[in-house]
Amino acid sequence: MSAFDWPALMRAGLLGLRLTPDEFWHLTPAELWLMLGAGLGQAPMGRSGLEALMSAYPDGASDTGEPDE
Repeated sequence: MSAFDWPALMRAGLLGLRLTPDEFWHLTPAELWLMLGAGLGQAPMGRSGLEALMSAYPDGASDTGEPDE
């Protein structure tokens, strides 16, 4: 079981979300997690994703960053 960082969670709930102490303490950890937007978005690109992009779009010897004419 992992420990909760209560000071950080309280700052996020009371200051960030502007919850009252009563509202904060009545939330389940899952509800607070959802309100904080955790789990949204995509995970950062890993090495394999970067390598796939580099393979699909290689830099050429004449690549100056300027559009082709």
